[in-house]
Amino acid sequence: MTVSVKTPAKLVLQDGTIFRGTAIGKIGTTTGEIAFNTGMTGYQETFTDPSYSGQILIMTNDHIGNYGVKQDEVESDAIQIAGLVCKRFSYPYSRKQASQSLDEYFTEHHLVGIADIDTRQLVRHIRTSGAMNAVISSDIIDEQQLLEIVQSCPDMSGLELASKVSTNQFYSLGNEHGAFRVALLDFGSKKNIARCLVERDCFLGVFPAQSEAADIIAWKPDGIMLSNGPGDPAAMDYAISTVKSLVEASIPTFGICLGHQLLSLASGLETYKMHHGHRGCNHPVKNLITGRSEITSQNHGFAVRYNEALADRIKLTHINLNDHTVEGIARLDRPAFSVQHHPEANPGPHDSFYLFDEFIALMRQHKK
Repeated sequence: MTVSVKTPAKLVLQDGTIFRGTAIGKIGTTTGEIAFNTGMTGYQETFTDPSYSGQILIMTNDHIGNYGVKQDEVESDAIQIAGLVCKRFSYPYSRKQASQSLDEYFTEHHLVGIADIDTRQLVRHIRTSGAMNAVISSDIIDEQQLLEIVQSCPDMSGLELASKVSTNQFYSLGNEHGAFRVALLDFGSKKNIARCLVERDCFLGVFPAQSEAADIIAWKPDGIMLSNGPGDPAAMDYAISTVKSLVEASIPTFGICLGHQLLSLASGLETYKMHHGHRGCNHPVKNLITGRSEITSQNHGFAVRYNEALADRIKLTHINLNDHTVEGIARLDRPAFSVQHHPEANPGPHDSFYLFDEFIALMRQHKK
């Protein structure tokens, strides 16, 4: 049943800060790490991005729900966020192509949310205090009980989540007689990564997160795609080992977001938990090879720390223009590169689409 807009709800942060608003979606309680997204459009794509697994998401745009839900505008087969926080939630929707309201969609997928929150104040608090866990509840009144719930939640640091959102079994996509065979390691892959590769005449073999390198190599891929995904990359020993073996086999490799972090860890670099992360579709990145700037889509709470001592075999290729964090690397001794942002951004921006073409060129060169 769709909740009444007047049903009270509470948001309690790990540090004891409390916000009071109204319930959206399912009546209930949910927990997760709280994070904010600065995107102005594409809320449905954002909610279904597996990289957001385990996170309560704040949408900073003033109105959420005004254009409803269209069934094919998804990046996975389910809502992935743990909960939603927004300022103004729209129950009616105006887009003719939409099939249902966002509230109906949330209720159908059992998502708990809260609206009528001063999101500007909340985001300023997180930017100052840093990432932390939170709880949303529309069925528990006692604030002390909610504080105890949130303080018992596991921290995102050290949390392995990729295997929980990955496919459970191998499957293939695209034209079997396409120009390139690409093994896509699914750590929580967005659907648009597969679309971008299939559109470039790639036949995809999609492998579960915990696949062995030997099984992937036995499929005889021309290239390896390391997908995005949730959680702490340093907690993924199984994936770091697999990626290291694939790179040492000199198979052309392209990593995105979590895939970038795993390639970096497999190459000897380190990752760290960011103060509050990057999430949105308006982040400026500089390509250090071309000197050009790109507006990018981002969603990560961990980042790579570059080590100048490894400059003889790892090149820094992209940096974030807001805080100069690492946005891309390339191996100098192996055909492998990766970026922290999302070149497959859907609905956009599309400034970084060229990276897929560079991956195709790398595979073509390697085949010759």
